Amino acid sequence: MHRDSTMNSIIKFDRKNLSSVQLLDLYAALLKPRLIEEKMLILLRQGKISKWFSGIGQEAISVGVTKALNPDEYILPMHRNLGVFTSRNVPLDRLFSQWQGKQNGFTKGRDRSFHFGTQDYKIVGMISHLGPQLGVADGIALAHKLKNEHKLTAVFTGEGGTSEGDFHKALNIASVWDLPVMFCIENNGYGLSTPTTEQYRCNHLADRAKGYGMQSYIIDGNNIIDVYSKVSEIAKSIRGNPRPVLLEFKTFRMRGHEEASGTKYVPEDLMQFWAQKDPVNNFQQFLKEEKILTEDQESQLINTIKAEINSNLKKANEETPVEFDETNELNDVFQKFVYQSVKHNKKTENIRFIDAIAQAVRQSMQRHNSLVLMGQDIAEYGGVFKITEGLLKEFGKDRVRNTPICESAVVGTAMGLSISGMKAMVEMQFGDFVSSGFNPIVNYLAKSNYRWNQNADVVIRMPCGAGVGAGPFHSQTNEAWFTKVPGLKVIYPAFPYDAKGLLNTAFNDPNPVLFFEHKLLYRSIRQEVPLDYYTLAFGKASVIREGKSITIITYGACVHWALEAIEDMELNEVNLIDLRSLQPLDRETIIRGAKKTGKVLVLTEDSIFGSLASEISAIISETCFEYLDAPVMRLGSAEMPIPFATALEEGYLPKKKLKEKIQQLIDY
Repeated sequence: MHRDSTMNSIIKFDRKNLSSVQLLDLYAALLKPRLIEEKMLILLRQGKISKWFSGIGQEAISVGVTKALNPDEYILPMHRNLGVFTSRNVPLDRLFSQWQGKQNGFTKGRDRSFHFGTQDYKIVGMISHLGPQLGVADGIALAHKLKNEHKLTAVFTGEGGTSEGDFHKALNIASVWDLPVMFCIENNGYGLSTPTTEQYRCNHLADRAKGYGMQSYIIDGNNIIDVYSKVSEIAKSIRGNPRPVLLEFKTFRMRGHEEASGTKYVPEDLMQFWAQKDPVNNFQQFLKEEKILTEDQESQLINTIKAEINSNLKKANEETPVEFDETNELNDVFQKFVYQSVKHNKKTENIRFIDAIAQAVRQSMQRHNSLVLMGQDIAEYGGVFKITEGLLKEFGKDRVRNTPICESAVVGTAMGLSISGMKAMVEMQFGDFVSSGFNPIVNYLAKSNYRWNQNADVVIRMPCGAGVGAGPFHSQTNEAWFTKVPGLKVIYPAFPYDAKGLLNTAFNDPNPVLFFEHKLLYRSIRQEVPLDYYTLAFGKASVIREGKSITIITYGACVHWALEAIEDMELNEVNLIDLRSLQPLDRETIIRGAKKTGKVLVLTEDSIFGSLASEISAIISETCFEYLDAPVMRLGSAEMPIPFATALEEGYLPKKKLKEKIQQLIDY
């Protein structure tokens, strides 16, 4: 680290009311990440670590913000925020193990660099998609507000990240709900190699706050006193008057996006200008000019930090490399959930599928005081299908929340609630709209527990399916998008009784559950259902009819199509399996049914290619080949988008072809 003791500080510091002790503490906090980085750059060249995202030149932001917050307030940092971790006194040996991919790291070797979080230090790590963490900050802040905790959440993004839709969505939610979030933009000049002139056209990113009705401030990100003092003042204000604030820190990235990228695309004069504004060197000179820091003090501080770095590096280096243990790895994909069966009494009523869903939501709200419902139009209006009607009056606006139209940020908010120890339900107005929230579901909710032992206690309700003339954007049955993703549970009931019991279990399960509800069944299927609360276990299929001729395996609306075909064809020996749970999947019942009859038809409303039917067919072929008397047959919808007109939709769906397919299997 270059220091010229003859130079004067170029940055104009005003010590304000800070004591010499406070100023020296800030300097030590600045120096520590700088010295660690310099060491990491050496190790990178030696091949001891695989990648490094340097924050050299930006340390004042991470350190100043972290020092201004209370230790029990969450921070959501980015790649270049090592100062957040060191200022929270995260053990260096664990950081070094993390960067070397070892067991003592925070992800046990499962993720690298700063892609991790730790509840012990109230830090929530980023994912490479950047934007979702902004919505997660909303959720944590919402939990603070609901618990009346007078705390705030700080979340970082770069100027490049502000181009993502998640930035807009998260700020909009925070503004509409008056959430205590500090949105910190590190405007460091470049998004990888793309300069700010190609990222946005406004003069300052802070100006965007006006569109959200929130306050904003521009802060010199290289001036540690300004950062610490201003953020401390703003944080105190937010704690007393919960609301979001946007902060734009002007700084510069002195090294490449990551070290392999280099900085050849940066004009030399620009590099020299910002090199003169180095936050560590300038603050050091200021302290010396003010007779607060002596040469001896500086040398002693450097030696102390370097000794700490070296001793912890030695500890990390001596740690044995991780070894693959499939059982351990698989066990961490989900948080452990011990299913508790809750039996019902014998009092029942004949209700519709939709009523069963509504009962489960209401009874689970009564059972879980921390459960928050979120979705478009679910409060006063009761949702487009009226499933949440009446819940606002019973549970209040804090727990039954209308959301702006921003699925990805709402899913992120749900994740933030889970991080804060609460439960969340997100109603997709239509399951098709989940594509707008796909990223945080498959990359955040699904992977979080495996990566750093943070569960996602989130239920996403998915009204889905064709047969109601709703066209290409309101009719998809897209369960196969999610059964493929490890870390997600996928439930798809066909009957009111199953729907109520399985949805209750979904709310009990601390893992992310996508709960598919076929719209065609909402008001067309009735059943005797217990009035009181009960649960049903995931991963257990229901054998609806026993028989020895053929086995039909299906789920959702297709179960009713199968029952209708069986009755029309007067078939008495059909073995009909309703899967109910798609992930986890009841492989035992599937295999037992295939072996029992030797002839299997897998029926799905989804188009066949890449569907769950294809996976089930493969399971049967691999495990039951010698028992089969015919090829495993599949039947699904046509390989096309779902059309609107009745005749076209009927032609798209497999229902009209079902009897012919059943007969073909019987005759084989």
